[in-house]
Amino acid sequence: MTTPSEHPDWTTTGFSTRAIHAGQDPDATTGAVVPPIHQVSTYKQDGVGGLRGGYEYSRSANPTRTALEEALAAAESGGLPSTPDGSPAARGYAFASGLAAEDTLLRAVLRPGDHVIVPDDAYGGTYRLVARVFGPWGVEHTPVDLTDVDAVRAAVRPETKVVWVETPTNPLLGVSDVAALAGVAHEAGALLVVDNTFATPYLQQPLALGADVVVHSTTKYVGGHSDVVGGALVVATGAQLPGGLASPAGGTDVAGAVGFHQNASGAVAGPFDAWLTLRGLKTLAVRMDRHQANAAAVAEFLASHPAVTEVIYPGLATHPGHELAARQMRGFGGMVSFRVGSEAKALDVCARTQVFTLAESLGGVESLIEHPGRMTHGSVAGTALEVPDDLVRLSVGIEDVEDLVADLERALA
Repeated sequence: MTTPSEHPDWTTTGFSTRAIHAGQDPDATTGAVVPPIHQVSTYKQDGVGGLRGGYEYSRSANPTRTALEEALAAAESGGLPSTPDGSPAARGYAFASGLAAEDTLLRAVLRPGDHVIVPDDAYGGTYRLVARVFGPWGVEHTPVDLTDVDAVRAAVRPETKVVWVETPTNPLLGVSDVAALAGVAHEAGALLVVDNTFATPYLQQPLALGADVVVHSTTKYVGGHSDVVGGALVVATGAQLPGGLASPAGGTDVAGAVGFHQNASGAVAGPFDAWLTLRGLKTLAVRMDRHQANAAAVAEFLASHPAVTEVIYPGLATHPGHELAARQMRGFGGMVSFRVGSEAKALDVCARTQVFTLAESLGGVESLIEHPGRMTHGSVAGTALEVPDDLVRLSVGIEDVEDLVADLERALA
């Protein structure tokens, strides 16, 4: 007979079981099945240095954030064995936003003079951070079509320390071969970092394909309800800093460097935000099943509409990355982009929908529509990453799909 404190090894269970249980044991004092919100800044010490559970100040660690970080690490490390000493296959870190997570990672693994390869259709906020914040700091970057492995290999320099991948990309939904790019990065002594926001850990697990670090804007699908902003890093156990770099805390492991910078910079997730994100993670699998079923139906409708000149969705056989996505992912996701021939028409469609809400962001239960060129990707206008001005991006929600199709039909009429 098991005692209440015993539980299975969550690393051997399915995704939904891990997402619901990992890092979330019932509260030891009350038996509450949901981790409480530890809305506290500091913790009583039992004598100087006598910390209870290692907690002293909530910037450094908070029990609610710890629960989220352990759950995210378990969600992303499916298919990876524990290390020989029994420690987890990955370590999670939760931040105040996705860009806070990215900034912390880049500060931890780069130094002036280093070089980063980025997607030539990267998320605008990521490109702005790399080009306009880290550029003046002395970090160079090269935008590359990451669907072309040879092009990535050709862009590698001796100074390349990070190959940054989004797959699928935002908003053009390009699909990159994570395993092949991991090979290119590691041959060069660089880290492979994968932004897994669009795919989510339910549909794709880059660490199992060779990535060193996974990035999330947990604001999106992980939170899933458009009510919390957050970000996360999940670092593979054993990942080493590039180029012989040492962490300010000592050691050469990426996880240790990220942990040091998370505490030193302090852009951490607050306890209530962590609790909301943890709640969203529990239902990620069932929501994603509905998101992608609806997205497939919407994409098929758009592909047959005479006013639409192109539909971009990895689930369509016409998508150039369709076969790779089918191998690399559990499903094709909930994002659909399409083109209508002119900016004026794109803006008109965005203005006409009633069920799709005109708004930035994505991944919530409600359907959203936006014009990337004027909205989320305005910061890359005039650069190599500029998106087509007739592009419309949909975040397909979990409403009744008949209503979503009817709404788009009205908007396109």
